[in-house]
Amino acid sequence: METPRTPFRSSTPVILIARRALERAGVSGLRSHHAHVFRHSLATTAIRSGATLAEIGQLLRHREPDTTRIYAKLDIETLRSLSRPWGGAAQ
Repeated sequence: METPRTPFRSSTPVILIARRALERAGVSGLRSHHAHVFRHSLATTAIRSGATLAEIGQLLRHREPDTTRIYAKLDIETLRSLSRPWGGAAQ
């Protein structure tokens, strides 16, 4: 698929657009304000909605499955819901 516009010559305009959009949305507390925040958010939401890593890799146009696996991180609440209760006392 070809893009309808001429690509940016550098990543700086994309970084600035992303930073402004995040600031307007009131998003704070991120280590950095860059466009990959949007990719990561899309991938994480897709995983939580039941998409497979293969589907996400295709959506993000990754060449290697290992690249997609970085988006498969789970949040603490998800881990809690999947964990088994511990029946014993701490020692």
